[in-house]
Amino acid sequence: MDWWLAYLAIGLIAGFLAGLLGIGGGAIMVPMLVFVFTAQHLPPENLLHIALGTSMATIVFTSLSSMRAHHGHGAVDWRIARALAPGMLAGSFGAALIAGLIPTRPLAMMFTALVFFVGTQLLLDLKPKHTRELPGTAGIFAAGAVIGGVSSLAAAGGAFLAIPFLAWCNVPLRRAIGTAAATGFPIALAGSAGYVVQGWNVAGLPPLSLGYVYLPALGLVAVMSMLAAPYGARLAHRLPVKRLRTVFALMFYALALRMLAGLW
Repeated sequence: MDWWLAYLAIGLIAGFLAGLLGIGGGAIMVPMLVFVFTAQHLPPENLLHIALGTSMATIVFTSLSSMRAHHGHGAVDWRIARALAPGMLAGSFGAALIAGLIPTRPLAMMFTALVFFVGTQLLLDLKPKHTRELPGTAGIFAAGAVIGGVSSLAAAGGAFLAIPFLAWCNVPLRRAIGTAAATGFPIALAGSAGYVVQGWNVAGLPPLSLGYVYLPALGLVAVMSMLAAPYGARLAHRLPVKRLRTVFALMFYALALRMLAGLW
């Protein structure tokens, strides 16, 4: 029961912050899952892989909720979403397979670097200049593959890369946010499949695991995060979000470094 309560708390925090700050839950969810999995004595050599796979799988559910909300407001450009999807599927699935082959410590260093990137983007509220149009078929496939691959390694929905890319290509910000939310689903779906396939025959994984996806954590975190996200979004209109961005960016840095030190 203690572990169940811990998973519910992780879902509550990750979902609330996702709604409040408009970020994916991986930056906060993965380190917290690592802490809980360590306390549960899950196999240390696969601990980060299980946290990444489980976090990626939760985004399958939360991205559906987010996509539906943005579609209801007419903010999703489905033409762009469909164009990006093939590259995102390929990049996300491939990166998840590669992540399963990387030992825990190097993988932890890669994840920490990505969290620092997300945290810095959050801290400085970076917004690229609108300088060009969307690339052609090959270019948009490559962009989707990079966004999907990096997001899969960070167990994130991809908005932290998709929104700047779309804004850079002169897509209005509101439509860029809605379209990025829609593209989170194929990234999460393909990434989760990759973590399942890569961990399928790995020995010593905990019971009730589907590859690198730990089902008890997945169910509880996903349900709670979906319930908490709307409250965070509602509160975002009442609080000084710019100041909160600074606080939470520093918190991301601290959590990622603490996870890295523990795995080291």
